[in-house]
Amino acid sequence: MPKNMIVAQSGGPSPVINNTLRGIVETARQMDEIGTVYAGWHGIEGVLKEELLDLSAQCPEEIALLRTTPAAGSIGTCRYKLKEGQNEDFDRVMEVFKAHDVGYFCYIGGNDSMDTANKVANMARERGMDVCGIGGPKTIDNDVGDSEFKLVDHTPGYGSTARYWAHYVQQSNEENNGSCPADPVLVLQAMGRKIGYIPAAARLGDPNREMPLQIYLAERKVTLDQIRENINSSLKEHGRAIVVVSEGLEIEGLKIPEEFIVRDSFGHAMLSSSKITIAQMLTNALNEEKLPVKGAARCNVPGTHQRNDMAYASTVDLEESYYVGQKAALLAGAGEHGYMATILRADWDNYQPRYDKAPLSEVAEKDRKFPSHWISEDGTDVTDEYVKYARPLIGDNWISVPMIDGRIRFARLKKIFADQKLDKYVPQSDR
Repeated sequence: MPKNMIVAQSGGPSPVINNTLRGIVETARQMDEIGTVYAGWHGIEGVLKEELLDLSAQCPEEIALLRTTPAAGSIGTCRYKLKEGQNEDFDRVMEVFKAHDVGYFCYIGGNDSMDTANKVANMARERGMDVCGIGGPKTIDNDVGDSEFKLVDHTPGYGSTARYWAHYVQQSNEENNGSCPADPVLVLQAMGRKIGYIPAAARLGDPNREMPLQIYLAERKVTLDQIRENINSSLKEHGRAIVVVSEGLEIEGLKIPEEFIVRDSFGHAMLSSSKITIAQMLTNALNEEKLPVKGAARCNVPGTHQRNDMAYASTVDLEESYYVGQKAALLAGAGEHGYMATILRADWDNYQPRYDKAPLSEVAEKDRKFPSHWISEDGTDVTDEYVKYARPLIGDNWISVPMIDGRIRFARLKKIFADQKLDKYVPQSDR
């Protein structure tokens, strides 16, 4: 008899996360080894609460619409961490698996999610349960994987956010070029607490280096005096400057007080939710001293639309997200326990992706830093090697998004939940 599958999502969403979900569901529907596919409603929290959305019962047309439905509203996500010592939570997950005859657990997310997938599936096996644990990669930060790019070349979600920044910088440059007599310095803040892949993507909007653009990544510490000197040099030469900073950039001489920082349940700083941003602090500092040209610095801090704007989704990212979901389902059906589906690069000169697997133990809770050799010597730019790596990921064309009466037609899944067979449960961290 086929075993059932639970698929869930965790962490911040992306424009293409639902297409990975679609790849899993549509592939699993064709496999004899997999029975009903359930979704943990809002991630592992939904599993703990036995809130299991029946995806197999959904209309195929709605599942197909997941392709162009961004973010995580269809099945929900969470930032709930299964920590060591939360034995009641782990016991509860095992009980839910048994009650619903679950033989496959697929978690879509970043490195923390891969850790959850690894822990849950291994515990099930330790208790004699035949459960196959699989990871589906998702992170706009592109920080899941190894520094040699042999296990993971890139993750679904990154290409679309990189495309967003390539276009955002182009459009910001047009405004700054016109308004520079009044506001010659424009500071833009990109997502990325500790990892610089997102701000680096700003260079994709100006690969020939024609803009007065400076990029500062979280991997390279810098002083306020250095930034001020770099900006002033640009002002003297070009009359203006566009500065892109990581939201987690450490600037010696500027530091966000800890009491102003909001943190999630993983302990990660939610910098765009905090009371003040590094971009605003830098802008204030620049305006406290007179610029060498007239006018003042201003800043823009894009919000979560960096990671949920379907209009900017990369066609390459969209296609790859589906096939990585398909790969995850195929790994599960083949009993390939303990792996994450991955995207690798078959050819660096003529970009071609291929789909493989990486051990969960080698990607769980490990942050891949932006390579130091991809950062310019002066720390204000990225190299052409990075541009060569990232350029294929943002694609060339606009995606086609279904519209009805002037509004985007998103997937709308029916709230068909599995019958609850266990007593109600409150997750340990919520008590």
